[in-house]
Amino acid sequence: MNTADQHGHHPSTFSADQLLQQCLVRRTRHSGPGGQHRNKVETAIEIVHEPTGIVSFAAERRSQDANRQTAIFRLRVLLAIRFRNVSSSDVQPSALWVSRCRSQKIQCNDRHPDFPAMLAEAMNAIHAKDYDVSKAAGALGCTMSQLVRFVGGTPEAFEVVNSQRELRQLHRLKL
Repeated sequence: MNTADQHGHHPSTFSADQLLQQCLVRRTRHSGPGGQHRNKVETAIEIVHEPTGIVSFAAERRSQDANRQTAIFRLRVLLAIRFRNVSSSDVQPSALWVSRCRSQKIQCNDRHPDFPAMLAEAMNAIHAKDYDVSKAAGALGCTMSQLVRFVGGTPEAFEVVNSQRELRQLHRLKL
């Protein structure tokens, strides 16, 4: 199964229905706060993105639907961090990126629905520029400090970038 769609869009940008077509969804019981309701009802959700094997999980809400939405958002973020779908070093910012990057400042917090797609685009650009964050920032139309701060807001993404930079014998980035 192809992870990107026919236009090469990153799976973190797919609608919930499109993304779930590539996933296995499990409903389970989960212990913890929530009392008897939580112990009797399968409200916990685990989603496995079958093409990549990436797994997300949510169980903190009493509602199965709320946990499903949380697990989908977490899956999108994990895909943004761990899955690359760039084939060249040519980076063209998307319309979404341009709309959220004004005066070289990235305007999107980590709870916003656009965040996974924005993070995927940032990570793809950094990857395409061989982890030279300055070049990636220039290609995306933002400052290097903005891009570092944006990616650094998600510790796992920041660690991926720094690990790849170390492999290329570049210094680790700091926040």
